[in-house]
This record gives sequence, structure tokens and C-alpha cells, in this order.
Amino acid sequence: MRILKLTSAVEKRLLRARRERDLEAERIAANIIGDVRKRGDAALSAWAKKLDGVDLDSGVWVSQHEINAARKQVSVDFIRAIRHAEKNIRRVAKKQLPSDWSLAVEPGVTMSQLVRPIDVIGCYIPGGRFALVSTLLMTVVPAQVAGVNRITVVCPKPNPELLAAASLLGVTQIARIGGAQAIAALGYGTKSVPRVDKIFGPGNRFVTAAKQLVSSDCAIDLSAGPTEAIVLAANGNPKWIAADLLAQAEHAPDAGTFLVTPSLKVARAVQKEVRLQLTKLPPINPVHLSVRKTGAILFASSLEAACVFSNRFAPEHLSLPHNPDALLRKITAAGTIFLGLWGAQPLGDYISGSNHVLPTGGWARVRGGLSAADFVKCISVQTIQRKGFKRLANDAVKLARAEGLLAHGNAIEVRR
Repeated sequence: MRILKLTSAVEKRLLRARRERDLEAERIAANIIGDVRKRGDAALSAWAKKLDGVDLDSGVWVSQHEINAARKQVSVDFIRAIRHAEKNIRRVAKKQLPSDWSLAVEPGVTMSQLVRPIDVIGCYIPGGRFALVSTLLMTVVPAQVAGVNRITVVCPKPNPELLAAASLLGVTQIARIGGAQAIAALGYGTKSVPRVDKIFGPGNRFVTAAKQLVSSDCAIDLSAGPTEAIVLAANGNPKWIAADLLAQAEHAPDAGTFLVTPSLKVARAVQKEVRLQLTKLPPINPVHLSVRKTGAILFASSLEAACVFSNRFAPEHLSLPHNPDALLRKITAAGTIFLGLWGAQPLGDYISGSNHVLPTGGWARVRGGLSAADFVKCISVQTIQRKGFKRLANDAVKLARAEGLLAHGNAIEVRR
């Protein structure tokens, strides 16, 4: 992992690299989406075989028998871990859920809010090297808390662990599809796969591009691109810092992981530890390419400068292992923040209760991670009585006339 002096030129280069559109991924995703929209299940089957090596001739959907059988294949310890994670995620999701309320704005005028779940959603579960069981939990559990009526799960290669977890959660609709073709099927529907109202879950560059392309016709959760992590520290345990950086770098070859520190001593110690820990990981692990290609140790002029850079970068994951309370006051943008020495980032990926579907590419400047609130819509209800109408009418007419909207004013005047 390189040590780079955090200059304005280095900062601009890092920020610019994230803003570049992946035109190749967009082109490929658009071609696949167009084909699925045109040929439906035939295209879905062809792309599944070509890209994932999955034969859909026997059907798109995993049978209930296979789901039930998978539950018998996993260990008791695995089931216990799933239940532990589910409990924490469910507790946090319940806290996040918006509630109904009513407010007397002024005499005769009452505003209220109704919270209603989205009716049908699709959960995309990445299934490259391994099907991500944790993503199933992070998307399905908040949806259940929100009261979503129908949950469709897609994963190109659902393994017994994923199917067992789905069984534990009561999920029955699981399709063996992935990539841009799965997003197209969820977004537009085919004969076998019904259209959903909103798509949730992270994926690779082609899935991310596909979600953006269908978003004008089908809602999506957020833009979740390559994984990002920053550890911001002036001192600390080099072994622990290195381990956190490598954990997030393991997601994909284009993951961006950074230590930002004003201490050259810490920078060199972490660099040494990264090299040591890399030797203990399999050579086929994407962490090797990620650390060499996109990761870096950034030597900042001060802790203040490190905080400024972190806020501009707005990372998906941010760790503040030392002086967390003092540093937290200076942080304005991050998908999720880990405070203190014991906040190992993978705890948030799996079991702490916080959602691991998080904004990347700088989107943490304007929104947080996935929550139960993303699975509902808040409907405003306006109750205006006669006395309330009399209090509002004159000023409403004046505003309508100022905008030249005479019919608006008339709808009020005819009631006088």
C-alpha cells in the first residue's frame, strides 16, 4: 500500500477518479436491459447461461423443497449467528421507522402523516465468489419491519447458507438470476419474474449501472458502487488498522481503502503491517489488487487537514479509533462511522444492527445508509375545516395571483 503526501493535487485526483462515469458498464448494462425488455425470459435465460453459467431451463425460481433442504445442511452455529444478526438488525430498523403523527397547524387546519409500506420490492443479493448472506439480512429484515407485502430475492448462485437464511426469515420467492439481467427483470418484469416497485441491494459495476438506467421507471434504494473505507487516526494499533483496511479491500479489486494520518510513524507501521497480513491471504483474493491499485496511506499535514479531506471524500465507512468524540464533532459526511478501538468494520457488515448497504462515490454528503424508512412512503393528510378555510383563503389567493395561476385562486374563491 503506497504512502502518499496528501496534497491538493492528490486529493483532486482521488475525488476525480470517483466521479468518472463507467461508460463501458453503462453500455453493456443498457444492451442487456434492452434485450430483456424485448425478449423477456428468453433473454434472461441466455444471459444467465452466458454470464453466470446458470441454466434456467428447469425454472427461474428456487423450489420450496430446496429452500427447506438447505436449512438442514447448515450448522446450528450458523443458524445461531443468523438469528443474532437478525435480532440486532430488526431492533435498529424498528427504531428507524417513521411513525404516524398529527399536528394542529392553526385553528381548523390539521396536518397528519400516514406511513405506508411499499407494496412489492426486489432484493439484489450479490453472488460472485460467494452469495452474500449478510445482504439478504440487510435488505429483507428492514422490509419486514416496514410491512412490505411481497419480497422478491434474486441471486445468481444461491448457496445452502443463503437459502437457509432465507428460510429462517420466511422468504419464499428466490430467483436464480443476477447481473444487469436481474435488474432488468425486476425493473420491467418478464413472464416469469413480476415487476417490483423498488429495487434494493448493492452489486458490481454492471449492477450499479443497470440500477441507474432503470431508475427512471423503477425506484432504487441508492447508488452503491465500489466499497470505500477510511481510517482516520494520529496513532493506534497498526495491526488493527491494517486489518480493517484489508477487510474492506477484500470486497472487490476496485475497492478504495485509505488510512489518513498526520503521523509518518503510524503510516509506515501500518504499511509494514499491511504487507505482512497480505502474505497470509490467498493470492486469488481481490484484496491484493485493490490494495495495490486503489488503496493508499495518505500522510496529512495535520489532524484537521485529515478531517477536511475525509468530509470532502465522504467515505462509505469511516473509523475513528482514537479521540473519537473530539474527531466526531468535526465529521460531517460518512455512510457509517465506527468509534473507538473495538469498532472493527466487519461487525457493521454483519451483526451490529446497522445496515451495510451504504452510499458510495460521495453520496454520503447528502444521505445516510439504507434504513427501514426507505421501505415506506410518508403520505401527508390535510384536514381543513370551515374556520380553517377562512383563515387561509385570503393569503392563498394573493399567492396564486402573484404566480399568475388564476384557476388556483378561483378554486378558493368559489368556496367563499
